[in-house]
Amino acid sequence: MKAGMRALAMAAVMVLAGCVNKAPKPDNPYYAPIQPVQMQHPQPATGSIYNAATSMDLYSDGRAHRVGDIITVVLTERTQSSKSASTTVDKSNNMSIGAPNLLGRDLTVLGNPLSASMNSDSAFDGEGSSDMSNSLNGNITVTVHQVLPNGALLVRGEKWLTLNQGDEYIRVSGLVRKQDIGPDNTVESTRLADARITYSGTGAPHDSNVMGWLARFFISPLWPF
Repeated sequence: MKAGMRALAMAAVMVLAGCVNKAPKPDNPYYAPIQPVQMQHPQPATGSIYNAATSMDLYSDGRAHRVGDIITVVLTERTQSSKSASTTVDKSNNMSIGAPNLLGRDLTVLGNPLSASMNSDSAFDGEGSSDMSNSLNGNITVTVHQVLPNGALLVRGEKWLTLNQGDEYIRVSGLVRKQDIGPDNTVESTRLADARITYSGTGAPHDSNVMGWLARFFISPLWPF
């Protein structure tokens, strides 16, 4: 019996430990800037004015289009959602069975008539509502990690701010069309396809706004009561 209780306690500790989120760390290789293809060294002059190694496109607008190019993502995220639900259920049952009659006489058992009646009532009333709004504004500069066959650019990057009480970070990844990039190499975050935007922090201010793992356990589906 004691061994079973120990096993149950160990299982509960392991489940609760799994509820603790690990703090993120900077310099994640997934968001690290990618190095562009190394440029070729200038070839010796052969008497020709044109040199492919040092040539520049005079008609280019300077917008990012190669692996390693830099793009600034303008964060203009704003979401708002509202939901409400109300449910009311009432149910009432009445059933009555009269005493059976045989040859004009009511059947009895020990002088008691064979009759029965049953009444049941049940009611449920539930109501819930949810209202949430978020906004995120700012800028983050990312690099082009891949140029897809259709011309779309896969961009990723992160920004870390070290404050006196902790760190704040922003991570962005997504796909950008070249047509959506502005002349100053900026693109709005609402133009990112398959966007992944994370804004959070570490340190005392962040930890003070996070519910403890034991409190989260008591409001999780694992708590049966």
